[in-house]
Amino acid sequence: MTGAAIVLLTTFLASSVEAIEMVTIVVGVGATRGWRSTLAGAAAGLALLVVIVAVLGAALTAIPISPLRVLVGALLLLFGLQWFRKGIVRVAANGLAGYHAHETEDDGAPTTGIDWTAFVLSFKGVLLEGLEVALIVVSFGASAGQLGPAIFAGAAAIVVIGAIGLAVNPMVARIPRSFLQLIVGTMLTSFGTFWALEGLGVSWPQSDLDIVALLAFNALAAVAFIGLERRTASAALTVATS
Repeated sequence: MTGAAIVLLTTFLASSVEAIEMVTIVVGVGATRGWRSTLAGAAAGLALLVVIVAVLGAALTAIPISPLRVLVGALLLLFGLQWFRKGIVRVAANGLAGYHAHETEDDGAPTTGIDWTAFVLSFKGVLLEGLEVALIVVSFGASAGQLGPAIFAGAAAIVVIGAIGLAVNPMVARIPRSFLQLIVGTMLTSFGTFWALEGLGVSWPQSDLDIVALLAFNALAAVAFIGLERRTASAALTVATS
């Protein structure tokens, strides 16, 4: 395998990991809060990323990305924990079938104008993960003297993962809203924990694979809290009817 092919493959695979995180946030926020503001935020994040890459080029490696990880991680935790809690309460009350009788229940998303929550979450998610991809491209490409193939591989990873995200969106849209809110809350809480602690200097033993462990831990916690919520509701009903 030639040097260019090695750089192409390794850059594509490494960039795909970051692109998956980016697309997961955009699809999750869009399905939960609405697509117009989510896509606007993603487009704004991508536009700013293009400007940063065009201006700085190889000097990207000098950007202190840790403060950005802390900021984005804290923001994802803030909203992720809110949606995590609401999802637990609603799934405990209505099961995985959702709350069909209350599909129009207010989740805080405005019906007109810009939903700034969706805009900012998608904007920061795309910007942070896009910078990660750019750093991978510059690091792999420049060190091997194959910047052209590295740029192509990084862009291809974003396009391919983005297309997969668009393809699965109809399936995501069919998930009951209460259960979807719990799923998205679990994902945002996991990503937020990972990025915030990484930005603060925590070294994750398995790198990005530890996000899977965080997802599993938060999912198990959600199951436990749902059971606790149901037992509490059942006990309250028993007392009320006795």
